[in-house]
Amino acid sequence: MKQQAYDLIGDIHGQHGKLAALLQHLGYKPQGDSHRHPEGRQVIFLGDYIDRGPAIREVLHTVRGMVEGGDALAIMGNHEYNCICALTPNGLGGFLRSEKQNRGGQLETLAQFENHPTEWQEWLLWMKRLPMFLDLGGLRAVHACWDGKRLPRLAGKSIEDPDFLLACATRGTPEFRAAENALKGPELSMPAGLVYHDKENIPRRSVRVRWWDIPETARVTALAMPEPFDAEGEAESFNLKRIPRYLPEEPPVFCGHYWMPPHKEKAPLADNIACLDYSAAREGPLVAYRWDGEQKLSAQKYLTATL
Repeated sequence: MKQQAYDLIGDIHGQHGKLAALLQHLGYKPQGDSHRHPEGRQVIFLGDYIDRGPAIREVLHTVRGMVEGGDALAIMGNHEYNCICALTPNGLGGFLRSEKQNRGGQLETLAQFENHPTEWQEWLLWMKRLPMFLDLGGLRAVHACWDGKRLPRLAGKSIEDPDFLLACATRGTPEFRAAENALKGPELSMPAGLVYHDKENIPRRSVRVRWWDIPETARVTALAMPEPFDAEGEAESFNLKRIPRYLPEEPPVFCGHYWMPPHKEKAPLADNIACLDYSAAREGPLVAYRWDGEQKLSAQKYLTATL
């Protein structure tokens, strides 16, 4: 049987113009509500369709149209998850996720659906049904981190189930850690008394870190994603051992999430790991990887399109 060929696309964040240009560059043609490739290729969308960009509604319609047309698969990103949690009552007079925890452009999403309240409720249901990861045998897809030990907690489940959503949103549960790693990636705490400021100048006491090739000892910031930076503070060995590991012999895995710098070379993070988020939400390009069954990923398979 011929291997299905896929084009994997990173975080779109409401940038419909970039999405339309990239689909055209990849050879997908409009067909009804979908876009179809003449050679039968399919897209895998890696999450984060909403927030920040100017055309969120249009992005959602394009992604869903391709999924329902059989021309794409789509997984959940942390922005879809955060939005759902922020709008779901917790039974205690608040919500599963507080407004303070949602600085990533959610107000822009709500504003763009202000005149479409019924449609917005339908989109919330659609987003709840998105899987948190895909394992297709020859390749894998997850928004942030492939945590092989915890992902089985999420397999075959949907946060459309209120009990499962509550478990995922409740700190300390196995489902919470599985969802956090899959959608947001592992983090290490900064040493006591130290903080750093992220790309939006928000002070942080924890750092997103990589989940492959973890040394026995390292500074916290030496493992930082998307790029290491120089700051004091050794990671505790106990915490280093808690970071998920993705082994070189495992199938290729594709993720988004990490805001790779737009100027950075488009290339795999490891032979079998590719991040496709190069900050398309702002000035960066929307990036795809054209996968044809190879187990060793190549920089030559990255594709972008300019407007």
